[in-house]
Amino acid sequence: MRQLISIPMVHTPADLGSQREAARQAYIARYGVERWHQHLEVVTQLWHRIRQRVLALPVDFTTVRLYQDGLPRCGHELTIVETLAEAGSSNHQLLLELVNRGAILMGTEDPALLVQERDRLRQQCSAQPTPVAGEHPLYDTLIAQRDADIASRIALTLTEGELGLLFIGALHRVAPRLPKDIAVYGLFDDLEQSTQVEQRP
Repeated sequence: MRQLISIPMVHTPADLGSQREAARQAYIARYGVERWHQHLEVVTQLWHRIRQRVLALPVDFTTVRLYQDGLPRCGHELTIVETLAEAGSSNHQLLLELVNRGAILMGTEDPALLVQERDRLRQQCSAQPTPVAGEHPLYDTLIAQRDADIASRIALTLTEGELGLLFIGALHRVAPRLPKDIAVYGLFDDLEQSTQVEQRP
């Protein structure tokens, strides 16, 4: 049976690229500067916990495939990750650390769907203080299409004896779309007591 660990991710400002300042201003306009700094601290702590948990997994990282929410299949995946890691993205810094340990970085998403997502977020940021799930008419359909595409990508590329790490936002529902022969775990499940995720030679 193939195995996949789903890793909950929250975007840091560095992940937002050209939308970084607009997102910051929108958050502050709605919640205030103090809440913004509190939010940044919570996100920093979350990524610290994620990094500790991932690096402590009892696996040979050369048998691990990395799937990343928002990372297009384009042939320049490593360059994208390196650029965002350099910009301060905790998510992409961890990806790069795992690649340096031998993990295989996978282009994960359909670029055309990501362009639609980018355009949707730009429209939301210009129309309201902060994006709210479900308010855009394409929201449900677009997320569902992305989830189906991500699940298909994992199903086609994750092989027997490998472990997949899926860094995915909370709004996504990829796991129900995966084949039955892929066992899915949450990163913060009690992996130490699981007999499934184990050291591989």
